Amino acid sequence: MLELVYSHCAGLDVHKKTVVACRIKSGPDGQPLQETKTFGTMTVELLQLVDWLAEWDVSHVAMESTGDYGKPIYNLLESNFEVLLVNAKHVKHVPGRKTDVKAAEWLTELLRLGLLKASFIPPQPQRDLRDLTR
Repeated sequence: MLELVYSHCAGLDVHKKTVVACRIKSGPDGQPLQETKTFGTMTVELLQLVDWLAEWDVSHVAMESTGDYGKPIYNLLESNFEVLLVNAKHVKHVPGRKTDVKAAEWLTELLRLGLLKASFIPPQPQRDLRDLTR
């Protein structure tokens, strides 16, 4: 049995117009409690996502790198949570996990067990400078 690394964490499946989020925490009996919810990508909806994750004291959030779609989400989450941006090539999708909900749940489970490797994201000042020079 793999050791539990994060007891309160979440996984996000990010798309252009939606974010499917799965959060998990250990219940009073030690069994995991899990919920999945879909959010829009407008700022007010992303703030609702932040609040929803905070309700369960989520400490770590995993999301696949999705280019420009994920940047505003990452930027919003990083001030409240430890965010792991993972390369989709490194996330082994199990056959049959083709839905957005299952993808978010799978990311959550991999994060929970410490099986994800985060991509390097430069600090905010460096990202700002990079944006200016592009």
